[in-house]
Amino acid sequence: MTDTYIDPSRANFEAFKALPRDEPIHMLNLLLYRDVADYPEGHENAGKGWSGRRAYEEYGKTSGPIFRRVGGEIVWRGAFQTMVTGPEERRWHDGFIAQYPNSGAFFEMIKDPDYQKAVVNRTAALVDSRLVRFAPGAAGERF
Repeated sequence: MTDTYIDPSRANFEAFKALPRDEPIHMLNLLLYRDVADYPEGHENAGKGWSGRRAYEEYGKTSGPIFRRVGGEIVWRGAFQTMVTGPEERRWHDGFIAQYPNSGAFFEMIKDPDYQKAVVNRTAALVDSRLVRFAPGAAGERF
């Protein structure tokens, strides 16, 4: 068992794939960046000395057009301040919620050859992350 996560486990991804594919989804992203991005040897960005945050910005720049093409949009973004409920030592740098018209759009994005090239930047950028699927609900005063 690991305490850090960059990519989904096979079991988690299978559970994701088994959910309905024809309804909107929200994906909560929690990000913890590396001090220095960790690119594979020979990658065009290896050796540039980029921070993890800079590598994630590159991921956004290179994957963003694909994300938008499939109908994705960021519906909330925030910078971590403190853990209120949870382990005191747990921290994140950034968080955001990406909305997709359906999980088919998400699958279309991750199967795109240009996305698969771009995701190397995400892997190089992060020391830990969480990606959690939610069904969108109504906002308002009610909990």
